[in-house]
Amino acid sequence: MVSLEDILRAREQIAETIHKTRILRSSQLSEMTGANMLFKSEHLQKTGSFKIRGATNRVINAEKEGAKYITAASSGNHGQAVAYIANQLGIPATIVVPTDATESKVNAIRNYNGKVEFAGTTSADRIPKAKEIAKDNDGVFVPPYDHPDIVAGQGTVGLEITEQVQDVDVVFVPVGGGGLVAGILTAIKEINPDIKVYGVEPKLANDTAVSLQEGKIMTAGNPANTIADGLRTDQPGDLTFPILQKYIDDLIVVKEDDVRFAMSFVYERMKQVIEPSAAVSLTAALNSDVDIKGKTVVNVLSGGNVDLFKLNDLLVKTTK
Repeated sequence: MVSLEDILRAREQIAETIHKTRILRSSQLSEMTGANMLFKSEHLQKTGSFKIRGATNRVINAEKEGAKYITAASSGNHGQAVAYIANQLGIPATIVVPTDATESKVNAIRNYNGKVEFAGTTSADRIPKAKEIAKDNDGVFVPPYDHPDIVAGQGTVGLEITEQVQDVDVVFVPVGGGGLVAGILTAIKEINPDIKVYGVEPKLANDTAVSLQEGKIMTAGNPANTIADGLRTDQPGDLTFPILQKYIDDLIVVKEDDVRFAMSFVYERMKQVIEPSAAVSLTAALNSDVDIKGKTVVNVLSGGNVDLFKLNDLLVKTTK
């Protein structure tokens, strides 16, 4: 298990690399919901997502352990983060991405001097390939979520929320492999267990919801079909899943059309560029049975690396 002390150490280690992202507020959404609707703006984070936190923590530790080569498997955001920090430290990096990876994310990896390899459409395709490349180059594989250094790094989001928001009541967090939500859960629940933390994942990639229901790690759905490409995982992690079982208040599953609406609302009314994966947190706030009226709610906007050429297919009208 990752502890609050691990997260505090991670914050010290990554402080010079990451941004402490702002808390945004939507007056219109607050009026609509009757809640104080706030947003943790990780879409404005360096490399465009929260992933830089965990990646920086892990790659710095890997360098301390003597790593001379780094690999990662990623739908884009984790790969960008690993490529960025590896480049900063002068370590060669290869990122294995899906064959349908968002072009803007692939280009960003290359702009950070990362080498790109393509493999399949799911993490089950990408991870073995990345591990093989690491082995062939006597390197270190940096997993996207299932490692203590990754979870501790992502947990710094939770630390910042507790420091930036007075009397926070509810936090909605996107869930893919579970690194972000596991880190946030550890930080928040060890600081104030009364704060409710809800994970959110697409119905088409609901492996965590099924796993929690069954009490064991399961695969479910067809994650390659969800528009939330950053949440396309086959199953929760061996490390992250027990943390969710211990701490999470509930796991909310959301529909694709509702994700489109939430994403479009953020673009139109808040003027913020987010990706579909980031929109699932607001989707849950707007559509779930969680009672948020009169409460202070933080929606984690996990990333903003969207392919601008696909926006026409992703956005919908928010008014009739």
